[in-house]
Amino acid sequence: MNPDLSWVLNDVLQVRGARHAILVSADGLLLAQSSEIERDDAETNAAAMSSMQSLSRAVAPFVGGGKGIWKQTLLEYDGGWIFLIAAGRGAYLAVSAGSDVDMEAMSFRMQQLVGAVGKAMSTPLREKTGTDV
Repeated sequence: MNPDLSWVLNDVLQVRGARHAILVSADGLLLAQSSEIERDDAETNAAAMSSMQSLSRAVAPFVGGGKGIWKQTLLEYDGGWIFLIAAGRGAYLAVSAGSDVDMEAMSFRMQQLVGAVGKAMSTPLREKTGTDV
């Protein structure tokens, strides 16, 4: 059972302009959410963020100049941003923010958070049960 990490996600919302934070498993399951987002919205966005991290990792070699290892995805929308980073093995942290967000402070706060509680944010690999075809 994963610990309740909502309080940790709420902390990242202290950055000016931050709106919502979710913790997502690699296969799109919602692991935790900040208190300002409804569960249904958080689950929908968790599935989308899982797809986004997969896509971002797949195109990382397009950057060239090395291994092309994905670190962070930053998406800009009319009125705001989404920040997406790895948050431990098999988990990803996504934060939405308004256009007034302090981008440097947000990236730094997210990296601090992952560094401090990354192990708690990790998700174990699913084991085969013997019933898989």
